[in-house]
Order: sequence, then structure tokens, then C-alpha cells
Amino acid sequence: MAIVIKITLFLLWVNLFPPLAALLLGEWGNRPLDGGRRWLDDLPLFGPNKTIRGLLAGLAGGTVVFPLLGVPLLTAAIASLLAMAGDLLSSFGKRRLNLPSGSIVPGLDQIFECLLPALYLGQALRLQAWQVLAVFFCFTPVAYLGSLFWRYFTQPTQKHYPRIIRSTVRLREWRSCHIPLARWQVFFNLSSFLSYRVIYTWMFKLAGLQKKGKDNALNIELVETTLSFPDLPAGFDGFRILFLTDLHLDGLEGLTDRLIKRIDGVEADLCLVGGDIRMETYGPMAPCLHRLHRLMAHVRSRHGILGVLGNHDCIEMSPDFEESGVIMLVNDAWPISEKGERIWIVGVDDPHYYRVDDAFSAFRSVPAKEFSIFLAHSPEAFKSAAANGARLYLCGHTHGGQICLPGRGPLVTNSRAPRFTAVGTWRYQDMVGYTSRGAGASGVPFRFNCPGEISLITLRQAIS
Repeated sequence: MAIVIKITLFLLWVNLFPPLAALLLGEWGNRPLDGGRRWLDDLPLFGPNKTIRGLLAGLAGGTVVFPLLGVPLLTAAIASLLAMAGDLLSSFGKRRLNLPSGSIVPGLDQIFECLLPALYLGQALRLQAWQVLAVFFCFTPVAYLGSLFWRYFTQPTQKHYPRIIRSTVRLREWRSCHIPLARWQVFFNLSSFLSYRVIYTWMFKLAGLQKKGKDNALNIELVETTLSFPDLPAGFDGFRILFLTDLHLDGLEGLTDRLIKRIDGVEADLCLVGGDIRMETYGPMAPCLHRLHRLMAHVRSRHGILGVLGNHDCIEMSPDFEESGVIMLVNDAWPISEKGERIWIVGVDDPHYYRVDDAFSAFRSVPAKEFSIFLAHSPEAFKSAAANGARLYLCGHTHGGQICLPGRGPLVTNSRAPRFTAVGTWRYQDMVGYTSRGAGASGVPFRFNCPGEISLITLRQAIS
């Protein structure tokens, strides 16, 4: 029976390595093994969840534990390869059954992945038939429960929000949204704590600029911008969008009152909220939610308020945002009708920290060639937005740099996107972009040479 347990542990170890590699390596090697190719039935060969990284991780992980089985390294390597081949065979079968990639099917997920290497090891170790079957019956329930456990930590809690999920996302959400962990969050975010709370704060204190920086952060401008498009439906000529982003409402006392004063009397056709309602990336949610409810009560928008999540927002906060009147777009689209014509607001989840934006899913209900406005927290999804035909890209996140040298632009953008997308109006291919400086301040509650911004954008139909 000892050899049955050893082989079972070996197969579980091989089974664990691909998701473990995804957790540790992120995007590295995350290319689909089938390269997106389809079989003769025009269905995917294996699907996007079977990657080059996963195959190599399973093979390497199984090979290095060859002493566990007491077999030569080559024997362990062949057994690992057979386990990976069995996993691919299961995926091939699930695609033929029209099951989505990543779905869990008890039995089908384990049968080939277990029996192929077990039969081979049975020959190599001269096992009896009952021992091979015992391995299968030991491996199958444990592997199935392990898959369910892993999916729990890598899937969102709100199933009605369609999102791409990487292995780290659920763990990041749990860390950011689990309030009992708040007392330990300094250790989880030590680099941010040292740079912002210690270095920057004391630097401005010693320079005597702390009060000036806070006064600057409360000096919020209403920035009016007109953007023209030749293909804008005539019914939307003059359509006004109030764009609020990077509010960080609980980060600076008096900020909410200043924002309310700025938007009072502003009449808009639509209000868009670009995420980052909370000041911190962790801790209590109630203070910012209370202030958001106050602020949204003063918004005057004929077509309501739509919003997306930022890197400071947990998906668990979405229902509270919606109670404040903000309809959340999480990789989804929303039509706006005006004078018998229509445009679409396409909103994606955070492209910066959680990196779960999925433009292709968000556009799935948008008819080809219809005018669309792409709403994201940061500019980092600009290429996928343009690839799907977005005409206008609205975002924030960069704060315009927040602390800038006079006439030099942002020192730091905190974005992987090119610097031309960091602030103001920009263009990529046929798409116009606008990056707001944001209304609040993040990290430290100071601004220099970069006032906060509420954006009022007017759409115009360009005369050809």
C-alpha cells in the first residue's frame, strides 16, 4: 500500500505544479499551448487554460521528485509527461463537449491524467492491477477537491460579473478586502508604506510644504473639453459627459464638500466614474462609501451614472457602489439612446493591479461599427480598446503625476502605458483618449503643479 500512496502523492504534486507556476510567475509563459488553433470540428484544440508554462512546470515538478518513487530520473520524467498528456487529452475531450476552458468535470479531469502515468509506473515498478486501480481511486477525489479549492481562490465572489481571472487575483482581493487583516496590512504593503508614509510625508514636512500640498489637493478644477468625431451619431452632437475618477474620498478631510460644491449646478447627459473611491488599497470601506453616497446625490445626469472598478476598489464593493446610484460595468457594455440613435459605454475591470480587464468580453454585445466609449481605470488597456473599435477612451489612475515640476509634466505616472497617455487628450490609431488628473490624491494627500480635476467632456460631430 505504501507504493500506492507514493504514486498518488507524486501525481498530486504534478497536478499542483501548473497552477502553482501561474501563481508565482504571473504572465510569464502564459501562451496557450495550442496557439489558438482549432480542430477539424472548428472547436478549440485544448483551450487557453493549457499553457506552455503549465506543461513545463508539470514536467519539471514531477521529474525533480524522482527519489520519492525510487525510480530513475528518466522514468519520473516520462511519468510526468504522460500525466501532462493525459491532462491535455481531458481538455481535448471537454472542448468536444462544448465545455468552457477551465471548467471542472469530476472523473473526466482525472481519468487520463492519472491512468496514463499509473499504468506506465505499474509496468516500471511491476505493480499488480489492483494497485493501479487503487492509485486512481485515491487520486481522483483528492484532485477534484483540490481543483474546487483552487478555483475558490482564483474566481470572483460575484459570479454575475464576467472577468478574466489570473491565479493571483483572488488572493489579492482577499488581502485587500478582508478587514480583519487591516492591522497587518503595513507588512503586506511595506514598500508603499515606507515610500509614501515615511519618506514623502516627512520630506514635505521638513520642507514646510505640508499645508501648501494639502491646500493644492483641495483646489479642484472643473476642466471642460470638447472632442470631435466624424462618426458620432447626430443625436449625440453636444452630448455632455461628467467624468469623475480617482476620488479617494476618505483620504483628505473636506474633499467631498469641495467636490459637491464643484458639481452643484453642472447639468450633464451622462456621468462616468473611473474608479478608486477608497484612499488605501486595503482596510475599511465604509468611510469612502458614505462619502460616495453623499457625492452621487448631487450629480445631475439625464442618463444616470456608470462606473468601473479601480485598483483601490474591491469587487465586493460593487453592490455598495450601485446602492449609491452607480451602475458598475465589469467587463460589460451599456447602451445609451438619444433621439432615436445609440452609442455604447464599454467598461472593463482594473487593468493595473488586478489586471482583469477583458475588452473582448466587454464588447461581445456591441454591434460592429457602432460608436463606443471605452471606460477603464487606467490607460493600460488602450491597445485592446483600439483593437475592438473604441472611438473614445476615458481613464484616470495617473493623477497627472500629482507631484510635478513646473512645466515638466509628471515625474511618475504609476502606469505601464506610454507617457503620452499620462494626462489630457491623446490619440492612438483611430481612437481618441482622455486621461483625467483625477479629483483626489493618493499615497500622500498633497498635490504640486498638478491640480485635481473634474472633467466635463462635450462630444461633437465633426464636419467632414
